[in-house]
Amino acid sequence: MKFAVIGTGKTGGKVLDVLAKDQIVGPFDSTNKPTAEKLKQADAAILFVPGPAVEDLMEPLLESGIPAAWGTTGYEWPSDLDDKLKQENVKWLRASNFSLGMNIVRRCLNVIGRSSSVLTAPSFHIHEVHHVHKQDAPSGTAISWEEWLGKEADITSAREGDIKGIHQLEVSTDTESIKLEHKAHDRKIFAEGAVWAAEQLVKGEVEPGFHRLSTIFDNVMEQL
Repeated sequence: MKFAVIGTGKTGGKVLDVLAKDQIVGPFDSTNKPTAEKLKQADAAILFVPGPAVEDLMEPLLESGIPAAWGTTGYEWPSDLDDKLKQENVKWLRASNFSLGMNIVRRCLNVIGRSSSVLTAPSFHIHEVHHVHKQDAPSGTAISWEEWLGKEADITSAREGDIKGIHQLEVSTDTESIKLEHKAHDRKIFAEGAVWAAEQLVKGEVEPGFHRLSTIFDNVMEQL
């Protein structure tokens, strides 16, 4: 299977590392922009690009018709994008964090959020730490944690060194605390997860439209 790799920064570079050379189409960046014809040489696209780059990439990707896995955060996707993709018979997905381990955490957060109803006046605090070059704060993943938890949480952020990503939840009452942490040791986990997700779009039973990685992940888990 061949992948068009768009974006060659910290995480996009890891995608290039985990793929064999003959699996790579491109790579593409601001100095080598993808065209629909070039993209058609791939089975799927993997994108790790900043929000401002999205607008210029949508048209060639739509024209190519290939599935795409987007790792872009801090961007407001058009409300009609899902309908447009369905009309074009195209499969895209997005994720704030492509770690497959993070999807296991997501399922844990669902349980914690629902079960916390038995606690007396619980408070929820989510803290995230990333490298100093990360532009958005809080991280897209921290926002997702609050969504997965299903409870209003205090979210705080820190930017330090070259930290790949630390996310923590603390649930506190007057009498006890619960802590959950996910720590990324290597950006390779995001690259591996993005490749896995792109493969699901190509080989899995996925309908056209704009999907979340969480939906694809849960569908695969249900089949095990």
